[in-house]
Amino acid sequence: MLEDLFVGAWHSIVYGAVGIGLMAAGFVLIDMLTPGRLRELIWVQRNSNAALLLSANQLGIAIIVFTAILTSYDEFGKGLASTVLFGLLGIVLMGLAFLVLDMLTPGKLGEIICEDQPHPAARVSAASHFGVALIVAACIA
Repeated sequence: MLEDLFVGAWHSIVYGAVGIGLMAAGFVLIDMLTPGRLRELIWVQRNSNAALLLSANQLGIAIIVFTAILTSYDEFGKGLASTVLFGLLGIVLMGLAFLVLDMLTPGKLGEIICEDQPHPAARVSAASHFGVALIVAACIA
């Protein structure tokens, strides 16, 4: 019984580290899609558009990781691999959704996200990221 507890704790640590790594990759994605440094935009300039987009991205990735773990294979290695695969797939698809939305709308979405004043395009882009995450999570389940 104690061994099961330690194995479960170890799996939690590994899955947690993978989830944090995927969320960090999501941060890098948003940083690449928006001009300037995301850290500066959100934490120094207090840009609500960038914060909204990053928040939707982080929550979306968390939903994907949650679903992948919840529906995981019984074998730890397979479950971990599927979590990484679906997490990366979600990040790539969120980036693609951003680029498609940018092509379909006027202006440059990255620049709009960086504007000081709240902009409706930030809400649409955030919804797009979150929607993609829900689609990927549904594919996992």
